Amino acid sequence: MTNATKRSILRWVHLIVTIPILGYIYGKPSDVEQYAGGVRYLFVPIIILSGYWMYGGIIFAMLGAALWLGAFRLSGFGAALLSQIALFIGRKIWLMMRARRRQADIGLTEAVET
Repeated sequence: MTNATKRSILRWVHLIVTIPILGYIYGKPSDVEQYAGGVRYLFVPIIILSGYWMYGGIIFAMLGAALWLGAFRLSGFGAALLSQIALFIGRKIWLMMRARRRQADIGLTEAVET
C-alpha cells in the first residue's frame, strides 16, 4: 500500500468518525446522554489514533490513544488533555535531540575525513 493510499484512508476514517461527535455536541442533552460512553471511549480514541498516525506515525498514534484512554479513565478530561500536551512536548524534545545528534554525527564524519 502506498503512502498516498494510507493517508487517504486515514483521512476518511478521521472524517467519518467525527460525524457522531458532531451529533453528540449539537444534540439535545437528554438524547445524547446514552451515547456519551461510545463517544468518550470509542470515537475520540479512533480520531486521536487516525490523526496522530497521519501527523507522526503509528507508534506516536498508539501512544497518544493509549495515554488518552488511560488518563481519561483514571483522572478525567483534564488529565487526558494534559497527557496529550505532554506527549507533544516530549515528541518535540525527542525530535530536536535526534536532529542535534545527527548534526554532531555529520560534524564528526567531516572532521575524520579531513
